[in-house]
Amino acid sequence: NIYLQLELDDVSTASSTWLPSPCTGTITKIQTILHGAITGSDAGITCELNGTAVTSGAITIAQSGSAAGDVDTSSPSNNRTLAVGTKIEIITDGASTNARRVSVVLTVTPT
Repeated sequence: NIYLQLELDDVSTASSTWLPSPCTGTITKIQTILHGAITGSDAGITCELNGTAVTSGAITIAQSGSAAGDVDTSSPSNNRTLAVGTKIEIITDGASTNARRVSVVLTVTPT
């Protein structure tokens, strides 16, 4: 497997971060790890490839009981195929409060 990592500087502010795919393959897992507690509301994370949502790729980071080191995972089921140069976008809805960084790791099975 190949692991691609992106960072969202603040999960509590609606924003995106981007990465061009360096390889061909299939995204088999998306994971997030929170770098501090969030409050207010859950944070929603989605993934798009060239502007199209990855099916079953959404992650909800729960604010209740959240803490640094919390890991959440999704298992994409469709629109998860990468070509070299595919535009990978990770999006946060910004619904939570507290400015916290989130690391995102995509597990890719190369083809």
